[in-house]
Amino acid sequence: MIRLVKQVNIWTKHLDLLKNDRIRLLFPRIICSIMPMIELYSDEYFMKKAFEQAQIAADAGEVPVGAIMVCNKQIIAKSHNQTELLNDVTAHAEMLAVTSAANYLGTKYLQQCELFVTLEPCPMCAGALKWAQLGRLVYGAEDNKQGFMQYGKELLHPQTKMAYGLLHDDCSLIIKEFFQKKRTLSR
Repeated sequence: MIRLVKQVNIWTKHLDLLKNDRIRLLFPRIICSIMPMIELYSDEYFMKKAFEQAQIAADAGEVPVGAIMVCNKQIIAKSHNQTELLNDVTAHAEMLAVTSAANYLGTKYLQQCELFVTLEPCPMCAGALKWAQLGRLVYGAEDNKQGFMQYGKELLHPQTKMAYGLLHDDCSLIIKEFFQKKRTLSR
């Protein structure tokens, strides 16, 4: 194991090697935990990336929710709602981000990860985040009708840290505009 860690440490000195799919597939957990940070990114930066995913969803006629999964300040998964495209009521941005991140890391537990999502997760997604033991959840707009906080933070894993309200106005506006447009078209 020591030889393996020394070898991986040598690889981390060469970022271009870490972009190699074969190396990432062989050592995903180790690389995620030791990958050097080229530039430090803020929560606002990651929420803006999630908002970009929400815009992609809106353009595709999906409810505009976007999510970004981050591990050690590196984006490891991006997603947006795809319930219409996949004809799957569980294809929420958060669920797709959890699945993608778990596959990337090769583990079902995401204790070192942060999820940035534009809308407060529903109880189904909060349950998935609990089972994944997510390290931190950051969401933009609250969802007073379908959000998990109606039932309390207890739906998340006890170790999950939480922040909310980041880019609240933008995240709320894209949802409101989407549903106003839908109501206008249905008349």
